Amino acid sequence: MKVFFLKACLLSPTSICFAILLNVYITDLHAQQEINLSGSWTVALDAEDVGSKDHWEERLFPQSLHLPGTLDDAGLGIPTTLKPKLEKPQLTHLTRKHRYVGAAWYAKEVAIPLGWKGKRTILKLERVLWNSQVWVDGKKVDAKQNSLIAPHYFELTDFLMPGQTHRITLRIDNRKFFDLSYENMAHAYTDHTQIIWNGVIGEIVLQQLPTVCIGDVQVYPDYRTKRVLVKAYIDNTTNRDVNVTLKASIYAKGHSNTNGSAKQHIRLRSGKQKIELALPMEYAISTWDEFNPNLYTLDCSLTAKGLSDKKQVDFGFRNFERQGKIFKLNGIPIFLRGTLECNIFPLTGYPPTEKRDWIKIFQTAKNWGLNHIRFHSWCPPKAAFAAADELGIYLQIELPIWSVSVGELQSTTEFLYSEASRIIAEYGNHPSFMLWSLGNELQGRMTVLNNLVSHLQEMDDRRLYTNTSFTFEKGHGNRPEPNDDFFVTQWTKDGWVRGQGVFNDQTPSFDKNYQSAVERINIPVVTHEIGQYAVYPNINEIVKYTGVLDPLNFKAIQGDLEFKGMLPQANDFLISSGKLAVILYKEEIERALKTKGISGFQLLDLHDFPGQGTALVGLLDAFWESKGIIDSASFARFNSPVVPLLNFEKATYQNTETFYGQIAVSNYSRHIGTNQTLEWIIQADNQTLASGQLQTELHVGLNEGLGNIKFPLHNIKIPTRIKVELRLKDSKYRNSWHIWVYPANSGVVYGDVKYTRNVDEAERLLKQGKKVLLNPDWKTLNGLEGKFVPVFWSPVHFPKQAGTMGLLLNANDAVFNKFPTDNHTDWQWWDLHCNSTTMIIDSLKGGKSLVQMIDNFANNRKLALAFEGRVGQGKLLVTSIDLDNKLEERIVAKQLLISILSYMNSEAFSPSEIKNPEWLKQELHKRAGKQEKQDATAIY
Repeated sequence: MKVFFLKACLLSPTSICFAILLNVYITDLHAQQEINLSGSWTVALDAEDVGSKDHWEERLFPQSLHLPGTLDDAGLGIPTTLKPKLEKPQLTHLTRKHRYVGAAWYAKEVAIPLGWKGKRTILKLERVLWNSQVWVDGKKVDAKQNSLIAPHYFELTDFLMPGQTHRITLRIDNRKFFDLSYENMAHAYTDHTQIIWNGVIGEIVLQQLPTVCIGDVQVYPDYRTKRVLVKAYIDNTTNRDVNVTLKASIYAKGHSNTNGSAKQHIRLRSGKQKIELALPMEYAISTWDEFNPNLYTLDCSLTAKGLSDKKQVDFGFRNFERQGKIFKLNGIPIFLRGTLECNIFPLTGYPPTEKRDWIKIFQTAKNWGLNHIRFHSWCPPKAAFAAADELGIYLQIELPIWSVSVGELQSTTEFLYSEASRIIAEYGNHPSFMLWSLGNELQGRMTVLNNLVSHLQEMDDRRLYTNTSFTFEKGHGNRPEPNDDFFVTQWTKDGWVRGQGVFNDQTPSFDKNYQSAVERINIPVVTHEIGQYAVYPNINEIVKYTGVLDPLNFKAIQGDLEFKGMLPQANDFLISSGKLAVILYKEEIERALKTKGISGFQLLDLHDFPGQGTALVGLLDAFWESKGIIDSASFARFNSPVVPLLNFEKATYQNTETFYGQIAVSNYSRHIGTNQTLEWIIQADNQTLASGQLQTELHVGLNEGLGNIKFPLHNIKIPTRIKVELRLKDSKYRNSWHIWVYPANSGVVYGDVKYTRNVDEAERLLKQGKKVLLNPDWKTLNGLEGKFVPVFWSPVHFPKQAGTMGLLLNANDAVFNKFPTDNHTDWQWWDLHCNSTTMIIDSLKGGKSLVQMIDNFANNRKLALAFEGRVGQGKLLVTSIDLDNKLEERIVAKQLLISILSYMNSEAFSPSEIKNPEWLKQELHKRAGKQEKQDATAIY
């Protein structure tokens, strides 16, 4: 254009006018292939469903909004009247500032280029909830679209006149059309994570197509045979036979040199026709995986007399298969280190449709050592697949269903078949799309799922399938379905494969795995939703919610803490509960890595889940940003392609014992050579106590029995925390563990302290001005069950649990001078937690909590395992941890008792006054009856 107008300046006025008109004509003749309809639309809400009857399709509307976008974005709908309160409506999930469920009408006038004459015109609406209809100038387009996962397409050829302006009207209804979800919890249609929005959130375009055009193109690459099978669907709308030439060429993405091509001449009959082309690759192939996400471009062109069409498809050479219990990618074993993406986007309430946004999410996941994302009960937009292709992320996609009544309605089953076909057509070529589960925890007629899986396996063999991501269906869930390619579960007939059923019931040991549980499973096992350890809410996060969702849950918690005088502790609650979650996530991951027969894990979650009762189970917040608990590099030490592992018996020792550790390495890297040097270092207080190294051969997979560490502990004379570290020399890969060592010959010295388990006796001794250690029998003490693990998932969603969230301590307090500890729960506290009852000390006035237990956010009670206070002239320390029974066996309890007594016999023991000493008799006399430990499955 610039060159043309420079030349035009030299011409006469008449010539200039003619040249300009000619240029306009040429520009229109070669008009753009699509018209972007993004921008201002008019809108009207049809809450009473009168729009069709009153012919709303014949008008524009007084109000406007921007599309892509939603009614929530525009502030349209019913404003919330909720206020911050610790009640279920506020705590169930984030609160929509405006909410609307029903039909809404959108209208816009669009000019159609003259150059589109003789062409087809398609309207594309990317991402709509749930049902859409279209009118042009008041004339109804005879089609409805209702996909939750694919664009809605409408043929408008017969409705649009090139060279004229037309009014396009959309009616979008976001009410539920099929029963896909129990209580609307499936993440394709929910207010728990995303919201049940109304609008269009992706592309809104009019596409120009020739009358004979390339439709769907599916690419089936095989790096072994160096061939690419192309299945192209050609659409001939001319009502006559047409001679066409279809040519396909393959390039490394971003390059121009052809690596393979094929051509075919066909006589097309009217309608749709499938054409297959086989392309042999001419040069070496670069395969696609997490380390080298090499992509190729298929360039498809169709020519015929007077018309042409082109289509490009990106793909990758990757053969993904199972070999027994192992996943293999391009012939090499892989291990899935995954987390979930549950449609959590707290600013907009809907997923992004731009690749850059997904690049940020997936790069964060990679920084934390992950290579896999499971999309729980939904399928993301194309931008997510494109980003995963580029970064090398392995995706598991699911149909938009989480149902306990699968197969009951034929209409729902038919919808799922249709959605599955749309998923293949829209996203099937992406190499990142490797696994497909039909949905989350599906129950009902399992044969309906079996049939659908078999159907998909026959349709598309480019990925692996499973019937459901776990199920509670009786007779299922603990063994694979007959046609599963892989098995996603939390337990088998032979035991748990995640820590939920282990960590509170079994003494901590670090030489365990899930081998016996998966021994009789003969396909790859992926552990289902491991973790789910709640972290206390980050009150500082409130300011981030600048979009359509109001964090009334966080605000209510903040208000409750402020009312109870506990707000200054909020950040400490966050960090201490988070540190406990870290050690549990670490052991979860390492046990999975140590188990032959487990081929991956799926965390729930690396980042927070704001729904289902505010399930803040992430080490990152709902924005995929740090909470300050642990950094990505530290987390990746036990979650990366290469992880040094150590098998050892327990966390706590006496100094008469010897520490034994057996070295292993989980190696799923492509860049680590077979000949490696492993170094081990044992330190205390940053001083090296012992070290060594060994040479070893590392193959791909789990490398066991590489060598041993033997370290006698007799030189440890005082209570000490020891760090054991393994390093792969000349690499970034390292991992570490803590153990605690206590002197075996230390005696319990009571000194001036009077020990009693009886409140009445304590009261008499205090009146005599004595120092009293009151240690009531925890088995009958009123309070909360002593648990090592924190809240599972959410105290609102699963209220039948103790609901504590670990310890908050001052590690420098004199009471711990002879008991090394951090400010939070760690493995040495296990016995103390499990042999205790948590006291509720809300109404205790004065004194000081020494061992504080963090309560869950739904209650925010003042809890303690130990507190102190002055009563009259006496000095009191109360603990509900068992410091009486089997102390020679329970070495941690003995050491804590020693430390407490040392403190109480020192000048440092100078507690502040308890202002209502009657509390002791009133509360500690209350009997709960025999304490029963809750089974891990009882919360369900």
